[in-house]
Amino acid sequence: MNRRNSVCTIFHVVCLTAMATLPVAAFADNPIVIREVKHDVSRPLLDMAASAQSLQSTAQQAPVAQPTRAAIKSSQPDRVAQVPSGAPVSVQVGLNFDGLDAADTVASGGPFVPPDTNGVVGATQFVEWVNVTFEVFDKTTGATILGPTPGNAFWKGFGGTCETRNDGDMIIQYDKAANRWVAAQPVFAAPFMYCLAVSTTADATGTYNRYAFPFGSSFPDYPKLGVWPDAYYASFNIFAPSFSGAMACAYDRTNMLAGNPATTICFQQPKSVGSLLPSDLDSKTPPPPGAPNFFVDLADSTHLNLFRFHVDFANPANSSFAGPTLIDVAPFSELCARATDLACIPEPSPGEKVDSLGDRLMYRLAYRNFHDHESLVATHTIEGGALSGVRWYEIRNPGSSPFLFQQGTVVDPSFDYWMGSIAMDKVGNIALGFSVSSDSVDPSVAVVGRTPDDPLGTMEAPLFLVNGTGVQVKSFKRWGDYSSMSVDPQDGCTFWYSQEYYKTTGSFNWSTRIASFKFSSCK
Repeated sequence: MNRRNSVCTIFHVVCLTAMATLPVAAFADNPIVIREVKHDVSRPLLDMAASAQSLQSTAQQAPVAQPTRAAIKSSQPDRVAQVPSGAPVSVQVGLNFDGLDAADTVASGGPFVPPDTNGVVGATQFVEWVNVTFEVFDKTTGATILGPTPGNAFWKGFGGTCETRNDGDMIIQYDKAANRWVAAQPVFAAPFMYCLAVSTTADATGTYNRYAFPFGSSFPDYPKLGVWPDAYYASFNIFAPSFSGAMACAYDRTNMLAGNPATTICFQQPKSVGSLLPSDLDSKTPPPPGAPNFFVDLADSTHLNLFRFHVDFANPANSSFAGPTLIDVAPFSELCARATDLACIPEPSPGEKVDSLGDRLMYRLAYRNFHDHESLVATHTIEGGALSGVRWYEIRNPGSSPFLFQQGTVVDPSFDYWMGSIAMDKVGNIALGFSVSSDSVDPSVAVVGRTPDDPLGTMEAPLFLVNGTGVQVKSFKRWGDYSSMSVDPQDGCTFWYSQEYYKTTGSFNWSTRIASFKFSSCK
């Protein structure tokens, strides 16, 4: 396929050089500049929420298009597998309450499966956004500030499909350096769009600078968003119409914070690269001046791919997407390989087996600068334990001489662990949340963690945040596209985790759990 025909000829797009079928590294010379369709400043979200409605009105499955590639398999045992034992991870749990559930999404056009469970903590609020509905909570009390609201409320009065569509696959982020919220949602109908809204204050219910960026006939599936000093970086799985490879994009943060016209610069990757994650800044200490953003995906059963994205909005031709650098990891095998069976994780009867999304890294790729070193942490699901385990990594010095500092796989001979999300606090404690299930245990939500004093590659035993009391049936065998672990930008210590579970057995009736916790060593 000529990628210029599928990507570069869409309106408002300028391709600086031709995009033939090239090796990955060659794509670094082919930046695509995409100009906004429109931008404006909204009324307060609190006011827009009252009248926001979705055009969709019936429950349906979210888009299920997935990259197609051979299963990642290893013939070697997992040499970093660990069954954590002893007392549960020693953290102080703060709030622990139910967030959005399927019933909350009905007014927005839901419920959908799988639930795209996403949430983030800000200066005074926590926002959870699941598929087509979001809710704003007081982070001190857990009280609702803005009730379940259609996601397209962010673009009420904006016009076009950003306002009229409400397709899910969204991300809510918090720009810690600027104390701003970043809401992003794709439009899954041609002409495809990516809609971004950047708040003008630290109040999630206030006004937003709003933008629409076109994708034309290219379907921008499974977007993920990271905050960096020079841009908001995003990744997409592009279908035009079949899978064409991942696309990495940088959105002009400086102009979007100011409400000025903005562009994005993108690099289309070949089919061998999919489900990239952009690095997301957690530390108050920024990366070194001029540091590129880092993108990582699974290369094969023994490697991660690490790319470096340098953007230059003043002179787009100077932008580059370099790599990959291969990061050696312990051999692993993909769970629920798409070449065999998408759904293999069991639930108690009458629950259906569900999928793992074991072919990709799970959101986020969290970054911290500790002055004497930089760290990225990442996680994904692999074969292990009863069936599935959560593999995790800490990569150090990604901007200079990247190396794998530590890795591990959390497993249990009786349970399946999957759908994880990982982050690190300001003193180096790591928390990893995930789903837990088995033939006899209803899907539940748990977290493991480690301190810098623990032996490398190990986690302390799981702490259950909520025990499920129901199972999923007749829901397309899908289980979550992602979950969310974030860190409080104010104290740099408190983790917030959002994940799905079931309170009662049924179809399309999932719930979510939101919990905050911290290690006593983080002050």
